[in-house]
Amino acid sequence: MKTKILVVEDEPSLRNLLIDSITSEGHDPVCAKNAEEAIKLLETERFDIVLTDINLPGKSGLELLPICLHKNPDTYILVMTGFGTVENAVEAMKLGASDFLRKPVSLDDLINVIRVASEKIEDEGQTKAPAKMKTETSIIAESAEMLSILEQISTFAEYRINVLVSGETGTGKELIAREIHNASPRLKDPFVAMNCAAIPENLLEDELFGHVKGAYTGAESAREGRFEQADGGTLFLDEIGDMNLSLQAKLLRVLQEMEFERLGSTKTISVDVRIVAATSADLESKITDGSFRADLFHRLNVVNLKIPALRHRPDDILPL
Repeated sequence: MKTKILVVEDEPSLRNLLIDSITSEGHDPVCAKNAEEAIKLLETERFDIVLTDINLPGKSGLELLPICLHKNPDTYILVMTGFGTVENAVEAMKLGASDFLRKPVSLDDLINVIRVASEKIEDEGQTKAPAKMKTETSIIAESAEMLSILEQISTFAEYRINVLVSGETGTGKELIAREIHNASPRLKDPFVAMNCAAIPENLLEDELFGHVKGAYTGAESAREGRFEQADGGTLFLDEIGDMNLSLQAKLLRVLQEMEFERLGSTKTISVDVRIVAATSADLESKITDGSFRADLFHRLNVVNLKIPALRHRPDDILPL
């Protein structure tokens, strides 16, 4: 079976070697030197297999995986990882990778893995039933726009990837966040919501991370923050664009490491939390004027759901 394979590798000599080996097996390879190039290709083309290095300049291979699956849930994903980074391979498998290859890559192993993947793709193509729309939802919708959003949610909800929900005030961004949580394996764990615009700036850090007894005047007992409350589940950060730059930097570190310290403590706390952020503001404009961090935006914006106002989806008016 001839398969279309996207190869994502930044090192030119290895990239060329992979392309030559794949071509010699009768497959159709396309190459990208980083995740950003790969995403552009995924926007316009469908690939049976994506073969990506984990360590890439810019977005990592781990960040690329959920985007691949969002664009095409049926893609068979193979990752390449160096020795000593097996934990990255395990994380990749959790994010939806089907197999991994250790570097330096053995061409025999590569050919065998692609052969197995091609056979699985062919078998699944013959037996796969037509995809069904997720029907159990609390959201009332009949418009094509909202049904498309619900279909996207059913595709990525099972993966722990961050989501940015944008739309005007009143479009139902928190309902969408709850739908993402309810459609995920985190359903039985907490859904914790916090409106960043409704909490005074000097209290927002305490709300997020909590504090220990004596951390400041009046802190008579320890207190859990929203991250600890949401451990295992989903944390919904509404109006994320109202967060100040100092706290944005601290939030970025938590998104990268999934660990933090309570105010007044040096003890590091690890959590497993999925972040769904929402905004009615134009974050890209805020990045331009310096009031929102570009690196935080890219961490949050793995999947972007733009919720149209009701006036743009009149088919939903009568059902609502």
